[in-house]
Amino acid sequence: MNTATIRVEVDGREPRLEELYHPILANYGHFTAMQVRGGRVRGLGLHLDRLATATRELFGVELDTGLVRARLAHAIRDVPDAAVRINVYRPDELMLMVVVRPPAPAPSAPVSLRSVRYERPAAHIKHVGGFGQGYHGRRAEAEGFDDALLTDHTGAVEESAIANIGFFDGTGVTWPTAPHLPGIAMLLLAPRLPAAGLPSRRAQVLLADLPSYRAAFITNSIGTAAVRRIDDVDYGVDAGLMRRLAEAEATIPWDEIRP
Repeated sequence: MNTATIRVEVDGREPRLEELYHPILANYGHFTAMQVRGGRVRGLGLHLDRLATATRELFGVELDTGLVRARLAHAIRDVPDAAVRINVYRPDELMLMVVVRPPAPAPSAPVSLRSVRYERPAAHIKHVGGFGQGYHGRRAEAEGFDDALLTDHTGAVEESAIANIGFFDGTGVTWPTAPHLPGIAMLLLAPRLPAAGLPSRRAQVLLADLPSYRAAFITNSIGTAAVRRIDDVDYGVDAGLMRRLAEAEATIPWDEIRP
């Protein structure tokens, strides 16, 4: 993936050097990440709600989501297709940082996951400082896997290091209930699965349960990919499942960013 930065704006303008000290040195804040296509994004309202809710919890103040939308629109004013990250900090007053990068391509191959015991602090918040996720993800790659699968101390599945995970038993999809980040892609996809012939439910999934499922997949803002293996459990690719997931994903609307 091309991670070159096109633009960084703080509060709607190019940042001064001293304004970057806080984001660099104070590892306390939160963000949302999205793919923009043709000046539109899927689940814009959910992204704004995520930022507002986390700002209230972490900083005890309200976030003007209309202002966030305006800052986003300004940052992508001449970049219709992009990968965008919006960070919120509070060195004194709230600070909005918008980072614009080239668009990320959709997943092109199934992935393999290595399970690790790691429980993210405040897992429901998309907070900055994901050292643990990065560490375990890199360790998984060193062992020949594509990413890490996070589990709690009981062996309950939470999420991958960068995506939500769903399991397919041949009739429907199960989303794990162990503490995790409710990803925007998952929140948009799950309610659309029944119309694609995939009943969707939430339940505990233990590592010991993995052989009982027929297939698995991960989903985030970049897209949805089949999981071909978790540890020594081989799933391969269920073409029928992936087709129905793609059908459901295709019904998700793209929201205009500009007011």
